[in-house]
Amino acid sequence: MIVDIHSEIGTLDGVILHSPGQEVENMTPEHAERALYSDILNLSVVQHEYAQLEGVLNKVTRTFQVRQLLEEILQNEKVKQGVLGSICEHEQIGKCLQEKLSELDATSLAAQLIEGVVMEQNSLTRFWNRQRYELMPLHNFFFTRDAAVAIRDKVLISRMANKVRERESIIMEAIFDYHPGFLTTTVNPYREVSLPPEIRIEGGDVLVARGDVFLIGIGSRTSTQGVDVLLDRLRKVGQKRYVIVQELPPTPESFIHLDMVFTFLSQGECMVYEPVILKPNRMQTVMITIDNGKVASIKEQKDILSALKSLQFDLKPLFCGGPKDSWTQEREQWHSGTNFFAIAPGKVIGYARNRHTIDELSRHGYDVLKAADVINGAVDPAASEKCVITLEGSELPRGGGGARCLTMPVARKPVDW
Repeated sequence: MIVDIHSEIGTLDGVILHSPGQEVENMTPEHAERALYSDILNLSVVQHEYAQLEGVLNKVTRTFQVRQLLEEILQNEKVKQGVLGSICEHEQIGKCLQEKLSELDATSLAAQLIEGVVMEQNSLTRFWNRQRYELMPLHNFFFTRDAAVAIRDKVLISRMANKVRERESIIMEAIFDYHPGFLTTTVNPYREVSLPPEIRIEGGDVLVARGDVFLIGIGSRTSTQGVDVLLDRLRKVGQKRYVIVQELPPTPESFIHLDMVFTFLSQGECMVYEPVILKPNRMQTVMITIDNGKVASIKEQKDILSALKSLQFDLKPLFCGGPKDSWTQEREQWHSGTNFFAIAPGKVIGYARNRHTIDELSRHGYDVLKAADVINGAVDPAASEKCVITLEGSELPRGGGGARCLTMPVARKPVDW
């Protein structure tokens, strides 16, 4: 598959998923905060809800699973030792454990790298240690959006804000570098030089509006320095590019990424969290123009929509939680009410629990289809001009993300703007 992402809404040709496994349950309340959760999740419910997302996507596009892709590249001994060496060096894992892991077959090693390695209690110090794992489980890996971002024909490897998630980026980089199923080039500027820790950028903050227009959120997960690194890469392309930067509130945790307050729905519509995107506040919007190999201008904008309009995007905003009640907007944004994932222009996936948001879509001509009905063939998204496919969502939203967070698209068809 040729990696090819020129929009957020083009008909989906391929997407990478990671079905939640034992790593989600390998967590206690004591470790939840360090794992970036405010609570521990029920694995069986999470798996049931995630299966709906996977089932819908299997109906409409080609899907890939992280664990299977990782297993397949680890069958190459040279790749296996290289990936393991990078992880152990990065996480300061001792030589003894590295040697034990290197003896595992590809399937077992992939499981250990994702689910975590339990600390062997072979000394008093280890017995006394309250840390259960020598290699921490990747509790957040089912949010495949964050660790790597497909931009046009390349994949940008993220620099994660929290050390607990950095292994995800190492694994995703290895998959795109070594798996024969993908034709692409990875861009990892963080390997080229020793960069300071304040440089951060995550996939939830990066939206590809068009091949030459990108939206990036600045907040708790992506820094201005991280955006500067991306600007430097775009500058080297030598062609004209536009980057719209949106500042995000530092709290609460539901504002971690731009896609929690803004997503594209179709050529003419977007979903917004009104208090951040459209109402007067202290959050800045800036448009950066890159031309002829340099940053030609950096100008403050009224908001994202006006900045996009100047670039020939005439978008009608639909409101997370509906247009009337700020309390309802706040409640539904908390559970990813803005976080929609497009499978085609005007055909999106989101949580059924955000009923006021779903009603808002319905009022604007979107057919409301249940995920279970799509999976069993009772309804077909292809029969709708516009539709929202609703997932059951009681446990998944508590992990801190929606359908866009849970998916990493690798190829989309072109969009007629």
